[in-house]
Amino acid sequence: MARAVFAFSRDLRLSDHAGLAAAARHGDVVAVHVVDPVSATRLRRSPRRAAYYCAAVASLDAALRERGSRLIVRRGNPGPVLRALARAVGAGVIGWSCGYDAKSLRRDRDLQSALEEAGLRALPVHDAPAVPPEDSAAGHRGGDGYRAFVPYHALWRTLLPPGDAGSATFAPVEIASEPLPIPEEFGSQLAPDEPVGETAARAKLTAFLAGPALQYGVARNVPAAGETSRLAAALSFGTIAAREVVRATCYRNTDPFLLVEERTSLKLYLRSLAQRDFFLQLAWYNESLAEEPLQSKMRGFGFARTHQHLDAWRSGRTGYPLIDAGIRELRATGWMHPRVRAIAASFLCFDLGIDWRVGRDEWDHYLTEDEPALAAGNWQWVAGVGADLAAYPRIYNPLKQARRFDPAAAYVRRWLPELAALPDAAILDPVLGRRQRQMQLPLFGGLSYPEPVVDHETVARAFLERYAREVRAAAPS
Repeated sequence: MARAVFAFSRDLRLSDHAGLAAAARHGDVVAVHVVDPVSATRLRRSPRRAAYYCAAVASLDAALRERGSRLIVRRGNPGPVLRALARAVGAGVIGWSCGYDAKSLRRDRDLQSALEEAGLRALPVHDAPAVPPEDSAAGHRGGDGYRAFVPYHALWRTLLPPGDAGSATFAPVEIASEPLPIPEEFGSQLAPDEPVGETAARAKLTAFLAGPALQYGVARNVPAAGETSRLAAALSFGTIAAREVVRATCYRNTDPFLLVEERTSLKLYLRSLAQRDFFLQLAWYNESLAEEPLQSKMRGFGFARTHQHLDAWRSGRTGYPLIDAGIRELRATGWMHPRVRAIAASFLCFDLGIDWRVGRDEWDHYLTEDEPALAAGNWQWVAGVGADLAAYPRIYNPLKQARRFDPAAAYVRRWLPELAALPDAAILDPVLGRRQRQMQLPLFGGLSYPEPVVDHETVARAFLERYAREVRAAAPS
C-alpha cells in the first residue's frame, strides 16, 4: 500500500489536523518527529516550554500507540533525516505543517528543496491558523496579506473554518526510533504545571466555553476578575486546532438563552483568535518581522538596548505594582495576563525607551508558549513600530491602568506579598504607599518595595516629543 511520511512539529495532535489529513490522502501515514537544531535552541531558552513540549510529544506518541502505530523520533537536520526515513518506509510524499517565524520559514524552504531534489513530493500545509494566509490574502489587493487588523478582521469573519479537516490511517511500521525527548535534554528539570496533550486541551476549551468565556469581555482586561482561555501554549504546540476553538466558540454563541453581554464576550474572544491569525499571516508575508520594524519610518528610530533600570523591569521591581505583579506572574508561571502584558511592554518601550526586541527576548526565557511570529507581531504592535497604524504610540499610564483594571488591588496582592497588608489606595498610588510603608518598620528589610524608578508623566512626555521629532526628520521631503 502507498505510504506518506508526516513530520509533526508544532502540531502535536491527531484530530482536525490539516497537514496530517493532506498527507493521509497519499496513503497510510508514518508519523515522525524531528528534533531539529532550530527547535532545540528555542526549547533550551525556557525550562517550562521544554517541559510542556516533552509532555506533548509523549501524549502524541501514546495516542498513536492506541491506533496501532507509534511516533518515530529522529534528531538532526530535517532534510537528510526525512529523506532517509522515506526511503526506509517506502514513502514518496512527506508532509508537514508550515512555520511562520523567519527561522522556520527558512527551514521549511530548505526542507522542500532537499526533498524535491531527492525526487520526493514535499507537502507543506497551513495548520496553525484557523484561516490560512493565502485564503485571507485572496481578498486583499495585491494578494500579499494585510497590514491593518480592522479590514483583515472584517474579512476573517467571513472565512470561518469549515468542518473537521479529516482523519488518517497510520502505518504499523517496524523501524527503530530514537528515545522520546525529555526535559533534561534541553536543560530543564521541570515538569508541566498542568495536564498536556490533545485531551487536556479540549477539556480546557470545553470548561472555558461552559462559563468563563461568557465573562471574557471583563476577564481579558481585569486580571483578578475571571479566567481567559489559557490556551496559548496548547495552540502554539498544536495540541488543539485553532479551527476547533473557533468552531466551538461560534457554536456556543448560537445558544438562544445567552445574554447580550455574554454574546459580546464570545465575539471578543473570536476577535482575539482573529488577531492571532492576523499576526501569523503578517509574519508569513513579511519574513523580516522578527528583527525589522514593519513601519519603514521606525527602522531608524533610536530605541536603546539598555537602561539603568532595565534589571528592575526584568525582576519586577519597577515600583509600579501592576507591572511588577505581571512580571512576577510570568516568572512564576510561564504566563502573564494579556492586559498586563501590554502595560508591562509599553513601560519598557516608552518609559525606559528600550528596544522591543530586548523585551521579546527577555520574556522568551519564561513563556511556556512557543510562537515567535506572534511574539514579534505583538511586541511590534505595542512598541508602535508594527501593524498598529495609529499616528502616535499608545502609551499606557501604569497608575491609571491599575486604578481602572485592578481597583481593589487583588491581582497585585496575589503577586506582591510585600504590599498585601497595605490599603488599596496605598497600593494604587506608589507615592502614598511609600509614605505609609515608612511607618512599617518590618518592610525595611530585603522584602521592602522600591519607589517608582521613573516618573511616568515626565518620561512619557519626553518620549512623545522625541518620537515626533525623529519621525518628522525621517519623513521624505
